[in-house]
Amino acid sequence: MSALLLLFVCLVLGMLVARFARPPSGMVHGINWWVINIALPALVLELVPKLKPNPELWFPVAAMWVVFLGAWLLFALLGRWRGWSRQRIGALVLVCGLGNTSFMGYPMLQALHGQAGLSLAVVADQLGCFPLLASLGVVVACLYAGQAPQPRVIVRRILTFPAFDALIVGIVVGALGGWPTWLDGVFGPIGSTLTPLALFSVGLQFSFRPDRGELGAMSWGLGWKLLAAPLACWVLGVVSGVGGLVLTAGVLQAAMAPMVSAAILADEYELEPALANTVLGAGIVLSLLTVPLANLWLPAG
Repeated sequence: MSALLLLFVCLVLGMLVARFARPPSGMVHGINWWVINIALPALVLELVPKLKPNPELWFPVAAMWVVFLGAWLLFALLGRWRGWSRQRIGALVLVCGLGNTSFMGYPMLQALHGQAGLSLAVVADQLGCFPLLASLGVVVACLYAGQAPQPRVIVRRILTFPAFDALIVGIVVGALGGWPTWLDGVFGPIGSTLTPLALFSVGLQFSFRPDRGELGAMSWGLGWKLLAAPLACWVLGVVSGVGGLVLTAGVLQAAMAPMVSAAILADEYELEPALANTVLGAGIVLSLLTVPLANLWLPAG
């Protein structure tokens, strides 16, 4: 309970600071730079070498693909039926197909299931959600904005992302037996800054200004992201014989709020940024309730 309270306090503190304290204009950028380039790679370097081989680890990764490809199929069909613009369809595919599996997923899995849950959250994020953002996420953004995807840009985004490079190093180190004792305790304290700073940053960026014309699309989007997508992933896991904490972590990562970076990508490509940010804000608030409730229902909850 205290771990979940920490998440809530950091989120609300960020919202209060943004509303009343007039933080420096570059504050969000600076915090995000630290989280993405320092804290996240340090956390990956700490956890990945300690992961034990498990034939079920495919599931948290596959769950991220189910969420994204399901969103693409659903909103392409739904958009045609309801006469949505290409920009609206693209925005919903991005923000409801990609989850906040790092900024919110890491803290929430750690709060609910400790270091074991956090390790599985890293697998889902770094092998599932991040490669999707950098590859198919960019493809979707280009297609629905009327542009041609550039393969070189996609490959460069993946190969130069610090946490992905840390993942490769962590896998190699784990195969060689882990870090030396004198180095093993360095990454943990740095990585522990991710939880409070990530949620504080989300709070600083929180925005919820729904327009009446956006409510229908927002409801469809969040219905998929917070309810139908994790249910589909749970069915996949159960049918495939996956159980325990691996099943729970994969489903919970699938149930996370929309990804902040996906909303930024929608903004960059002019895919209804107002709708993308509205869905993002509502999803963050609702997921603070829906994810813990889903956890109670899952086997390791």
